[in-house]
Amino acid sequence: MLPDSEIIIIGGGAVGCGVAYALARAGQRDILLLERAPDVGQGTTSQGAGLCGQPRDSVERIRLAMHSVATFRELQKDPEVKPDWHEVGSLRIALSERRAGEFRRLKQAADDAGLETALLDQQEAKRRWPLMEFGGATAILWCPSDGYMTPDCVVKAYQHQCRKLGVRFATSTLVEDIVLQDGRVSAVRTKEGTARCRLVINAAGAHAYHVAKLAGLELPIVPVRHEYFVTVPMAGLTPDLPCFRIPELTLYGRVRDHGLLLGGWEPHSLHTDPRAYSVTGAPPEILPDWPVLNSFEESFAKLFPTARGAEKKRVGKGWPTFTPDGRFIIGESRRVPGLVMAGGCNAHGISGSGGIGKLLVESLLDPKPSEYVRSLSPDRFTETPWNWETARTEAARVYETYYGV
Repeated sequence: MLPDSEIIIIGGGAVGCGVAYALARAGQRDILLLERAPDVGQGTTSQGAGLCGQPRDSVERIRLAMHSVATFRELQKDPEVKPDWHEVGSLRIALSERRAGEFRRLKQAADDAGLETALLDQQEAKRRWPLMEFGGATAILWCPSDGYMTPDCVVKAYQHQCRKLGVRFATSTLVEDIVLQDGRVSAVRTKEGTARCRLVINAAGAHAYHVAKLAGLELPIVPVRHEYFVTVPMAGLTPDLPCFRIPELTLYGRVRDHGLLLGGWEPHSLHTDPRAYSVTGAPPEILPDWPVLNSFEESFAKLFPTARGAEKKRVGKGWPTFTPDGRFIIGESRRVPGLVMAGGCNAHGISGSGGIGKLLVESLLDPKPSEYVRSLSPDRFTETPWNWETARTEAARVYETYYGV
């Protein structure tokens, strides 16, 4: 039997575990986290690339990312279970004057947020990434506190700290229904039994739509395919090399196991309709799309010729969820009190997990949450009309223009 709990979190990925950690640190200890898989971190999180970048186009988003980095640093101090955080910095490379102008604006936003960044010349960038060709770069934005982590290690680190704080975990536990009483959440029903609760936090990733639907909410949370590849070890690739992002080529990457991890945002995305599968089912299987993956390689070879033809040993692929307006869905529903959303993360679930936890704590525990936190409420979709055809198109557009100016 499952224990009754003040708070039940549905979903044991980076977001669910990060939220549990943030709530426990804020003094909320009567927490039960439910995960349908045999262990935490086995869904979309397991397919993450692990990069964490802080330069964003607004002070709010930068500070959110900065909180995530601070969280990873804190977790890394534990002698037993670490998130495998590597603070190697990042290079953001512009190939046009228009993009260089955007980088100057990003630098100003970073300055306003208190984030250290610098615009580097080509020689300094070459010193930091010797094998990359920077001759065509019009601007290079350096952030020394960016880095990368191993996604499953992040989840295990959260879980380790949560258990110290009294959070309970139930894996291999599939949620079948959310029980309402007088219009508000009162319990969660699973195959292992029913547990009463005051709050249900929906951190179910590609199943966040279905969990919300169990409580009677229709939310536009759209899974969009994303892929990257990892090569075999390559000469000169060392773990201390910075992460990189090349917006004009819609590419990002880092070193992984002495090989190249390279991913990109497709201009014509493949997305799925969450209504096409159930809470007990799974999104469609993803087979490696080699024309797309090979196009990433060909584009990157313009800056790193060694990438062309490199043997690939692994393909990462998953269904991160996107929203029509490109913003998270965080906070308690006005329509169904007790149902709290932590979904629609727009491919920031792992890297933003620390910050998302902070936002959720503010939404629940701060009597006067910020305007930014209020803007993330699920009410923006339940109290205004929208339709699925437009929502899916707009959510896919958010993915396709991820590096848009």
